[in-house]
Amino acid sequence: MTLDPYTAVGLIPEIIEIQQRDDIATNLDHLYALTRTAVSLGGLDHPVRLVALPEGALQGFTDEIHDLDHATYARTCAISLPGAETQELGRWAREFDLHIMAQAKALHPALPDRYFNVGFVIDPDGEIVMRHYKLAPLPPMEHSLSPHDVLDQWTRLYGRGPDAFWPVADTAIGRLGVMMANEASYPENARGLALGGCEIAYRTSYPLPGVASDAYDIQNRARALDNTMYVLAPNPASYTGADVQRVDFFGGHSTITDYTGRTVGHLDHGGVATFVTATIDLPALRRQRTTAAWTNWTKDLRTELFATLYEQPIYPANLYTDRPPYNHAEYREHVTEPQIDLMRARGIWR
Repeated sequence: MTLDPYTAVGLIPEIIEIQQRDDIATNLDHLYALTRTAVSLGGLDHPVRLVALPEGALQGFTDEIHDLDHATYARTCAISLPGAETQELGRWAREFDLHIMAQAKALHPALPDRYFNVGFVIDPDGEIVMRHYKLAPLPPMEHSLSPHDVLDQWTRLYGRGPDAFWPVADTAIGRLGVMMANEASYPENARGLALGGCEIAYRTSYPLPGVASDAYDIQNRARALDNTMYVLAPNPASYTGADVQRVDFFGGHSTITDYTGRTVGHLDHGGVATFVTATIDLPALRRQRTTAAWTNWTKDLRTELFATLYEQPIYPANLYTDRPPYNHAEYREHVTEPQIDLMRARGIWR
């Protein structure tokens, strides 16, 4: 176990949107060069032991931006875990002696022609030691499946325990978890990780206008503060789409937040490739959790009360058991508008 302070790095890469699986190699070349620089400069005070690649760094956001057919994207762009791409990331982990947290749209062997948005951890031996399947894809844009969309099948495969939805990797540099992008818009996902012992959470990427409105920063700080954990939130830099236009639709504001909700690493701009760093001090976090009388709130959860809030279901489970995910227009018609009507019908919204 690494108890000495170390440096965590969040990469801020320029992304080229892929059109087919082989295009990922271009992004990998860029990411390797950026990793090499970040490890060298970021490790001047404390060694770099953790590197986080933002969501979209490998594949971009082709499916969301272009409203692609789900099965077509699964066949042409989604990857396997493990596979050639994670083998390459594993080579970097071995070369630089660090853990890598990353994300990819990935296939699942039990669900042909379907893909999930998967966050994962690679250890210094180059092995995948944890996979997290995104629970809250960004509605109405993102086409990847959530375990909740195939809940009955998922629980037959993995059970109904918290580990089936909020896994935490117990590593030599701390306990690592994933609540990527829109997942951190829901406090329950951070709490699910915290109750599994998570000390360092991966939260990335978040687009405009959510960054410009400060929602991204507010959520990062709140999830860290509420759960006494670090939150790594590097946002991508520029994005080059199929039209070869280079834009920044993320807006920067990459941060690393400590377990008291303080921003300890930040980089405001996002238009050009760079990185953000901060020192991770696990002994200090663990002292806070185990000696504070007040600001380690998880110990005081009145779970019996909170459970009553969720007795009535809200978002429909098993939405895509028998069909692929909706396109953008269908999602609004069949999910967004009925969900708003549901909230009104229950008297929650007017």
